[in-house]
Amino acid sequence: MSEIQMELRPYFHDTDFQEIKDWISDERTHALWSANWFQYPLDKDNFACILADAAVKKGDAPMIATVEDGKAAGFFCYSLNSDTGEVMLKFIVVNPAYRGKGIAVEMLKRAAAFVFENTNAIAVQLNVFSVNERAKRCYEKAGFTQRKVTEKAFPYKDEIWDRYNMVFERKNMN
Repeated sequence: MSEIQMELRPYFHDTDFQEIKDWISDERTHALWSANWFQYPLDKDNFACILADAAVKKGDAPMIATVEDGKAAGFFCYSLNSDTGEVMLKFIVVNPAYRGKGIAVEMLKRAAAFVFENTNAIAVQLNVFSVNERAKRCYEKAGFTQRKVTEKAFPYKDEIWDRYNMVFERKNMN
């Protein structure tokens, strides 16, 4: 595969929500993606409210990954925990039209590089549910390693999912 041309930029709610609102098309995938932080299906006002609250409480910054003349290909949020020196990535999602093409791996690598260039973070971490094996493999391809498991972390209907915490350390940037 040729090198993916990608840029990261801040999320602009008024224009970007319309682009990403249908990327999650079923309730189970929505739970895997957001741990039900947002209403399903995504609602513009609820999404804005949750993102704004996370920005105030945790310093979350929502970002868009763009390809092909600015087309939105991915979304994630990040925040720095100054006590631990780690950045948390969350709400990671890729446009279905770009899945399986290396976009998510590239977005995660660029997110880590962005974080290390713009913060004093020593590591980037994220969480993924044990039943989301495809996402876990993607994170591993991007250089994240499993650090710990929280058993029975999230109930979804008649299931209970474990949660893996994964980390990418600054010292592993190449």
